[in-house]
Amino acid sequence: MVVSGGNSSRSRTTTFWGWLFVGIGFFFLPGFLFTAFISKLLPPSNYRLIAAIQNDRYYCYLVPLTLPLLVVAVYFHWLSMKLFKHA
Repeated sequence: MVVSGGNSSRSRTTTFWGWLFVGIGFFFLPGFLFTAFISKLLPPSNYRLIAAIQNDRYYCYLVPLTLPLLVVAVYFHWLSMKLFKHA
């Protein structure tokens, strides 16, 4: 994608927000992985927060149950782009 020189400040702003969201994602990924999977493998804890995370089953099932919906959403996105391109 070629950006003209007149939109350089807009391009910098867009780049900033893009990297910010990528950074936030990389920041929260280890926390999610600890909450969903790693904490279940650790021995029981005496801390109430860690014990609550270890006993929680919501996030363990959230990702596997979301994957079929993701496949359907990607398919419909692909289909809509094909229909738009050939219309």
